[in-house]
Amino acid sequence: MPRLGAVTPILRIFDIAKAREFYVGFLGFEVQWEHRFADDAPLYMAVGRDGCVLHLSEHHGDGAPGIALRIEVEDITALHGELIGKNYRFARLERFIF
Repeated sequence: MPRLGAVTPILRIFDIAKAREFYVGFLGFEVQWEHRFADDAPLYMAVGRDGCVLHLSEHHGDGAPGIALRIEVEDITALHGELIGKNYRFARLERFIF
């Protein structure tokens, strides 16, 4: 009988440094791998944290801006505390209460 595997979201990035700052520096993901077809080609990379893996892409047409994504979190209060403690300038999380 056919079986479906894990879903891997592909999210579009427009600035590699800002993407790393957000996904790695703020959210705590680790870069798993990076790929380019040539030195001047768009970046395609995977980041992961715990069991969550996201693909980030500079390729036109991948993960259109405005896409929505839902990620299951086991202890949202602890994650909220972790993220607030980082004081990331683009996410003022103190106004959100869980």
